[in-house]
Amino acid sequence: MRLFSSTVAWQLAVRFFRSLAQITCSLALLLALFTLIAPAAVLAQEKTSDAPLTVGLYVSPPFVMEENGAYTGMAIDIWENLSRKLDLDFEYRNFENFGDLLDETAAGTVDVAVTNVTITRARAERVDFTQPWFDSGLRIMVNEDRGVGFRALVEGLSNAGYLRAYGWLALVIIGSTLLLTLFDRRFNKQFPSAWREGVAESFYVVMSVATSGRMPGRPNLFGWIGRIMQALWLVCGIAVLAYVTSSVTSVMTSLSLTNNINSYADLRDRPVGVQSGSTAEEQAREDGLSISTYPGIEALAKALLSEEIEAVIGDAPVLEYYATTHPNLPLNVVGKIFAPDKYGFALTRDSPYTKRMTVEILGAREQEQIEKLRKGYFGDDP
Repeated sequence: MRLFSSTVAWQLAVRFFRSLAQITCSLALLLALFTLIAPAAVLAQEKTSDAPLTVGLYVSPPFVMEENGAYTGMAIDIWENLSRKLDLDFEYRNFENFGDLLDETAAGTVDVAVTNVTITRARAERVDFTQPWFDSGLRIMVNEDRGVGFRALVEGLSNAGYLRAYGWLALVIIGSTLLLTLFDRRFNKQFPSAWREGVAESFYVVMSVATSGRMPGRPNLFGWIGRIMQALWLVCGIAVLAYVTSSVTSVMTSLSLTNNINSYADLRDRPVGVQSGSTAEEQAREDGLSISTYPGIEALAKALLSEEIEAVIGDAPVLEYYATTHPNLPLNVVGKIFAPDKYGFALTRDSPYTKRMTVEILGAREQEQIEKLRKGYFGDDP
């Protein structure tokens, strides 16, 4: 009986010390984890309470505009209203490239990206997004003067084979000038005796007939036969004039129809400009368009006007605002909105501010504060 009691006591003691050892190990593990997590938590707390937020900007009128070091625009207005309501301290940091802004936000060196940031699935895998505050999409901007210039006309005439015919006409004009000079020097007593003046006079007569169908001041040297010859010469001149006029007109009409861009489908096999790192670039690459990238709207407009590219694909409100605020430039935004999207603010992943900002944006939309801002920048048209 005593032996049994001793055995039971011994087993209970072993179990007790084993449980005590497991508890000790668990506490040690928890302490180690706390040691690793505590500094990060302290840093996060210090970031939240003390250090101002780094707000990354990308200048994209009318959402972000810069003048004399001060920033304005629709996105700036929305952000500064949010920061006041949430009592946030911040400092702006401007980026020259849209892609760099998103990269820095994803890396955590920028807390909030404030500009017209399009919300996409690929971006949502790298950063957090607030509730959308603007509905947008892509449109096309073109140069209205393209295709009617002298260089384009010459290229069109050459491609159509008219320049070769014009070359033969030039040889005919030169030959006619020489023949008329020889003829008048022999039969026309009033014709200049010097060769230089004689050739110039004959060239003037030939060109008058070719361009206007008129023969200025020609004497009738051979009676009724001479008049018939002059009449036939006038008919030839009128035919030449009609041929040149019709060929130029047909080429200009063809250029107008060929170079006309009215929709996204018209951009196939044409050089197109897009903003680097934008959703327009992603869309154009996905569809296999021939694109060139530029840092911003000013560079895009310059390339379009110099005919480096034939069209610009970009965010509809940005293109519309630029064309409206530059009425002296032959720029026009054409076609309907395609690839509709929405703008929001981008934050670092798992940011403590995402939900709070989303709530405030929803409240601003419900109270039509954002709609009032939109009308202030874009007018009453939706």
